[in-house]
Amino acid sequence: MPESSPVPSERVAAAARSRSLSVEFVARPAAGSLEEAAALLGLGPADIVKTLVVKRSDDTYLFALVPGDRAISWPKLRAVVGVNKLRLPDADLALAATGFERGTITPVGSTTEWPVFADASIRGRRIAMGAGAHGYSLFVDADELLDAYRATVADITDPIGELQR
Repeated sequence: MPESSPVPSERVAAAARSRSLSVEFVARPAAGSLEEAAALLGLGPADIVKTLVVKRSDDTYLFALVPGDRAISWPKLRAVVGVNKLRLPDADLALAATGFERGTITPVGSTTEWPVFADASIRGRRIAMGAGAHGYSLFVDADELLDAYRATVADITDPIGELQR
C-alpha cells in the first residue's frame, strides 16, 4: 500500500475530527481502471467504495456508497429511499451539491450533509474512498463511517454485469 501522505483536504479532515472518525489519507497514483487502482492500494475491488451523488425529483440529493465490484440497483435503491425516481446528476450539479469534483466525492466534509445510503456488503471492512482531492484515497473503517453518518444500510446493489434498470 502507498505511504500515508499529508492531508489533501482540510475540510474532509475537520469533518472527520468533528465526528471522532479516524481516517487516513493515502496518496495514490492514477489508475486506468478500478482493478488497477485496487491493486495499487493493495486492496480488492470490493474494498474501494464509490460515493455516488444521487438526485431526487425534488432537487435534493443523497449519497450512495457502492463497493467497486458492484453497481447501484435502481429498483432496490428507490425502494429503500421510498421514491419512484432517482438519477445521477451531471458533474456540475454533483459539484454544487457536495463541493467535491467527481472522483473525489465523499460524504465526509461535503458542503451539504445529504443522507447516506450504503450497500450492506461494506459492513465489517476497512475501505478506501474519495478523499476530497484528486490523487488521494481516504481509508476508514466502514462501520465507523456508517455510524458517524447514521447511514441507512441495505442491499442497494447488484454485481456488475447484471441487468441495471
